[in-house]
Amino acid sequence: MSAQAMPFRSAAILGAGLMGRLLAVALARGGCHVELFDAGGPQADGAAARVAAAMLAPLAESAVAPASVVRMGHHALDRWPALLVELASPVFFQREGTLVLWHRQDAAEAARLARVLARTGEQVPALPAMKTLDAAGIAALEPSLGQRFAQGLLLPDEGQLDNRELLAALLATLEGLPNVTLHWHAPRSLDDFQPRPDERVIDCRGLGARPQWNTLRGVRGEVIRVHAPEVALRRPTRLVHPRYPLYIAPKPGQVFVIGATEIESEDMSPASVRSTLELLSAAYAVHSGFAEARILEISTQCRPTLPDNLPAFRQPRPGVLQINGLYRHGFMIAPALLDVALELLREGRSALAPRFALAPSLEERHA
Repeated sequence: MSAQAMPFRSAAILGAGLMGRLLAVALARGGCHVELFDAGGPQADGAAARVAAAMLAPLAESAVAPASVVRMGHHALDRWPALLVELASPVFFQREGTLVLWHRQDAAEAARLARVLARTGEQVPALPAMKTLDAAGIAALEPSLGQRFAQGLLLPDEGQLDNRELLAALLATLEGLPNVTLHWHAPRSLDDFQPRPDERVIDCRGLGARPQWNTLRGVRGEVIRVHAPEVALRRPTRLVHPRYPLYIAPKPGQVFVIGATEIESEDMSPASVRSTLELLSAAYAVHSGFAEARILEISTQCRPTLPDNLPAFRQPRPGVLQINGLYRHGFMIAPALLDVALELLREGRSALAPRFALAPSLEERHA
């Protein structure tokens, strides 16, 4: 992580989710004394980052995201290895591409998606071009699927990582840095701080920041983790469907993360029977080995989202920086947001920000 010196001596970071931990490590390595505050405990149980597939799929996500987010995701694919190598423990990281499949009855929806992805390739030519696959091409990539699907797409070089290994590795790294103080079960508000000129306060609380950023909303997601020894998938696989597009992300130890739901609701209650049946049925339709899988966890979480579904920076007053709105793309866009934040904190402006359609200076975008 960037270890360049900052023009301030200390920083208080509110929120120890993904962004809070990444910034805490970077600033501490840059010589700052860092105090990290979180309303929860060290396992990040209340963070949206804990309930995620952590796929790094900029072309695939362009089905629902603009070119600016795609560029952030492309930036992340090369940036994550450099970030991970400096952590205290290893983190699973893979760049085997994304496989997109569909059943015959959904061919029209797949053709629509392919057109969207082709337009993205024109807008962001640095992305590797998608490849059209027949049954033999699918079987060459995923032998267990070649007899089930006649057509597919490969989105080369897309990747994924293990979100929980990453959160744990960031924690272990922070615990090993002498200039970091961790405050668990210690919720803080921006009103609790009046930073001096040599101090900064950085708010990464997600939905916890809503009292100071009232346009934030939660978007509910539901994720199922299963242990499936009979399933052999090497890369994240997406199933095209007009109502519930599915993703299956293989993690180490024959664990698979299955998800798709996105509901405009801040309900944090357990997953519904309907959502669970749809996700598991769709997974079974991809690979029959999921029939004997064991359900490890069914999780729900609300992701912090701004009105335009895009991330943003704000400086409500001198010495205070807010970062929010990571929505469903947290792991894919976090390295870009980290690099922009470090430039803003160091110089008051960011040369990277225009590439990602972010405000080039610390100005307010969302009231």
